[in-house]
Amino acid sequence: MGKRYILAIALSFIILLAWSALVKKQYPVANKEVAASNIKSSAVVIPTPTPQQAIEQLPSVELRVIEHTKGNEKIIFTEENAAIREIIFNQHQQHRFPLKYGFAIDDPSLQFKEMSSLDISNLDSSSKMSNLENKIRFVHSGKDKKIAKDFIFSNEQEYDFWLRIHLQNVSSETQNISLPIILGVLDFTPNNLNNRFLGVVLKTKDQIFHLNGRKEVTEEAIEFIALRDKYFCALIEPESTGCSAYIRKLDARESEVGLICEKIMLAPGEHTEKKFHIYLGPQDVRLMNNIKPAWAAVIHYGMFDFISQILLQMLAFFYALVHNWGWAIIILSVVVYLILFPLTLKQMKSMKEMQALQPRIEELRKTYKDNPQKLNKEIMELYREHKVNPFGGCLPLILQMPIFFGLYQALMRSVALKGAKFLWIKDLSEPDRLFMLPNSLPILGNEINILPIIMAIGMFFQQKLSMVPAGGSSAEQQKMMMIIFPIMFGLIFYRMPSGLVLYWFINSALMTAYQFYIRRAK
Repeated sequence: MGKRYILAIALSFIILLAWSALVKKQYPVANKEVAASNIKSSAVVIPTPTPQQAIEQLPSVELRVIEHTKGNEKIIFTEENAAIREIIFNQHQQHRFPLKYGFAIDDPSLQFKEMSSLDISNLDSSSKMSNLENKIRFVHSGKDKKIAKDFIFSNEQEYDFWLRIHLQNVSSETQNISLPIILGVLDFTPNNLNNRFLGVVLKTKDQIFHLNGRKEVTEEAIEFIALRDKYFCALIEPESTGCSAYIRKLDARESEVGLICEKIMLAPGEHTEKKFHIYLGPQDVRLMNNIKPAWAAVIHYGMFDFISQILLQMLAFFYALVHNWGWAIIILSVVVYLILFPLTLKQMKSMKEMQALQPRIEELRKTYKDNPQKLNKEIMELYREHKVNPFGGCLPLILQMPIFFGLYQALMRSVALKGAKFLWIKDLSEPDRLFMLPNSLPILGNEINILPIIMAIGMFFQQKLSMVPAGGSSAEQQKMMMIIFPIMFGLIFYRMPSGLVLYWFINSALMTAYQFYIRRAK
């Protein structure tokens, strides 16, 4: 691997990390076929204060928490606003996915109680509790209306369920009832270390919008709306049409996401029902496709999403063969290396041609050191004479960049790697953390991640193998690059997920082995 190649990769990493930091402040539409002007950005008129604010205004009230275990997840409800506070995914290292007041009806006057403590005899028989249903019911019993909220869980699907809201007018006058439903709150505070992965997905009949949730937005006639973090998502899809979706900034650090459905007019004694299909689970294409294929559109890996999806499918295929994500990453590294090997050969050939001309170029630099224009002209003539294209090594690199970035995004957000073990690595979605120090070191902190260190050492020897004899300033540059680049890459990868570092280490090791083979063959 030549110094130009390594420099390009390093610069690409810096650009990628800078872009990740910048994108938090922007308003991207990830689907390039959708123009940003198609989505309406405006202040959303919804009832205030929010349920959370209403509860905070009642200092004497202590929220009653109800826990419901469903498969591998634990759902934490708050009784007073009949909302989901957070979900704990036991299968994924007890990952906590907070919604704050998910699926609450945005009306501060409502106070719910769990069904078991309430008489619901006035509700219609179709909405009464059935012993055959696995559900949790909350009921608000007011002077003018009664509202029952049923969270109905499926015994067949692990991560989806239904929300059924039954409305009944118990007054003597016609009621015009609004039904805004909060999906959840996005937390952009600095304490949330993964806040750059937060996002919102809106699906209309013809378009999909991938938004970062930092600007206020409304969109009419949606099919579903979802919010997501790095690995998990919450999605709500109304059974009936006519609902709009919104993103509303609560303050500089939080955004509320939800639905506003058409107002419901009920005559005295009349009742009606609204149903919503919900998904609370990992961003896993296979799982979401099994429930509803359209929902898989929530999973998006940025500009190179198509490539990321293909690489993840390959990774899942290799996992099915070896039943270990670490070995699957190693096999993927080898396969990607072999696929790109023709491009690598072309690049190395171009670099060798350039290196062969270095002594002549050094002579020209000495001869025309005071005449830069003449120097450039003579160098170009030298390239023309030997039929060398100075940009010949760039095209293969450009073709490899989409694969590199696609894989970076895929491994960064792959929920499959969360909690996956390999050798000494306890979690492939985190740095390998061989051991922790009692005190922090400059730059490195208090954790010793051995894999990036091994990778940096391997890159040092790779640089050493690829060096060609040179004199003067070129020799000094080579020595400097041989030390600087491994250190720079080690620092760049030091806190990255160990799965990504493992991939890059294997790729570098294969490059080094091939260069060693060429050197021995000579």
